[in-house]
Amino acid sequence: MGAPDMLAIDPEGPGDPEVLALVRRPVPTPGDGEVLIEVAAAGVNRPDVLQRRGLYPPPPGAPSIPGLEVAGRVVAAGEGSRFAIGDRVCALLAGGGYAEYALAPAGHCLPVPDGLDMVEAAALPETLFTVWHNLFERGHARDGETALVHGGTSGIGTMAIALGQLFGVETVVTCGSDEKCRRAEALGAKRAVNYRTQDFVAELRAMTDGHGVAIVLDMVGGDYLPRNLQCLAEDGRHVSIAVQGGVGAEINIAQIMQRRLTLTGSTLRPRSVGFKTLLAEEIGREVWPLVMEGRLKPVIDRVYPLAEAAEAHHRMEAGEHVGKIMLKVR
Repeated sequence: MGAPDMLAIDPEGPGDPEVLALVRRPVPTPGDGEVLIEVAAAGVNRPDVLQRRGLYPPPPGAPSIPGLEVAGRVVAAGEGSRFAIGDRVCALLAGGGYAEYALAPAGHCLPVPDGLDMVEAAALPETLFTVWHNLFERGHARDGETALVHGGTSGIGTMAIALGQLFGVETVVTCGSDEKCRRAEALGAKRAVNYRTQDFVAELRAMTDGHGVAIVLDMVGGDYLPRNLQCLAEDGRHVSIAVQGGVGAEINIAQIMQRRLTLTGSTLRPRSVGFKTLLAEEIGREVWPLVMEGRLKPVIDRVYPLAEAAEAHHRMEAGEHVGKIMLKVR
């Protein structure tokens, strides 16, 4: 008798969203320190789109199945796992989420409280880990500071707004329409700027009486970088997490020196299991109690069945979503 199999999205090669068709793949087996999750829901993230296009291959050892976050029940566990069969968990993955079953290092899992449904739970790990690490660890965001966050109605943007409210960091965001600006402000952004009709640099300088903001969290790159630096106050921190607008930029080095600016950034997916485990432990201490209390919940845009992953990618590429696009698996 052969090994059990499962339904999954696992394209043979890059292409448009229609390559995201259901196929059968073997159910993976957990190794030491891993858990096998019966997936209830999975998040759709921008790196999934890049992977589908052939622009962001999985890191060594990661499955070719896309999907960086899931929620579900533990159905098998390797040696050394702290979770038991039947536990409700959500998990950060290096890949494999678009499937009926997914492997995760036990250290990358967090318990799902009773008041959180599986779609909401699956919408948390990728954006929560990313924003916490980059805005609060690398950007050193502190109570009373202001941060500029591009893509204010994206999954990252809505998480940054939510965490900012909980930890005393005011967020100013950019969005691509007046409607999205209104949505961002309704979610708690101090101010939203329509980057299509307004100069966000001028707006930020006017808003802060010329002082600028403490932090910029940027997913655009390219020619946004020198403009972002103009938005920073003295001793400001610029944190890059994506380069949707290009990998190259020209900057004034003297400006960095004179105003003591810090430029940093990160890509979370290829980091080691050990690093992400430590990050999960910190989030478990600092943020997860707020999830358990119901004070932190993700913004959900739309939920699609796993079989309609192509439609989910079409929606993400159209850029019309506010919050997280999700896949319901069971």
